[in-house]
Amino acid sequence: MFSNFSIIDIVDVLLVAAILYYFYRLMKESGSLNVFIGILVFFFTWVIVSLLLDMRLLGSIMDQLMSVGTIALIVIFHEEVRNFFKRLGSNRRLRFISSYFSRKDSEDDGNEAVVPIVLACASMAQQKVGALIVIEKNDPLGEIASTGEVINANVGQRLIEAIFFKNAPLHDGAIIVRGNRIVAAQCILPVSHDLSIPKKLGLRHRSAMGIAEKTDALAIVVSEETGAISVAKDGKFMLNLDAHKLEEILSAQD
Repeated sequence: MFSNFSIIDIVDVLLVAAILYYFYRLMKESGSLNVFIGILVFFFTWVIVSLLLDMRLLGSIMDQLMSVGTIALIVIFHEEVRNFFKRLGSNRRLRFISSYFSRKDSEDDGNEAVVPIVLACASMAQQKVGALIVIEKNDPLGEIASTGEVINANVGQRLIEAIFFKNAPLHDGAIIVRGNRIVAAQCILPVSHDLSIPKKLGLRHRSAMGIAEKTDALAIVVSEETGAISVAKDGKFMLNLDAHKLEEILSAQD
């Protein structure tokens, strides 16, 4: 049975296993794990019935369900499929491919914004002023920016503090930073429904995680209750950061 099993076949099996594991993680994060397991059970049942046991009647019915069901699954889980390809494209090992299509004007683009953002966050943390700052990377955030008010100004410590000052007109929502410019303020972010997020974290943190799950953006949160600084990146939180650590994280970003 395994006499004709070559290295190509081993690679084939490993690639399929990797893709299934990747989808498993996406489904688990989106709360659709039971659906994913149900799909796997149906798929393996179809393989056994159609290919191994050669049951013609049941096999033909399941063949039709498989052909139609594939399209239906893409429609139903379009968000998960979209996230799968987005994560695949934002993988660091494959980033060199996207660099040919989305080169920035200069390698230092965005570096000038690091110090003002860090100083503003440190100041707001000390005063316990809530803030939510989203730094755009490769994934465009034009749709998110369109939900807020256009700013289109250079990043500055005083400007950031003025935007998030308590009772200021634009203090609710997030600001979008692209390079060295604040594109928009009072932007609405997608809210994460990940059950693993600690309950003590509020709406700002869930919004930061929401944008970090759906894009490669980096989101900075300053807690209004505790003054703690947190960063959401690649679907993960880095909590209770000081100004030095925040500067390291921002400086390390491409």
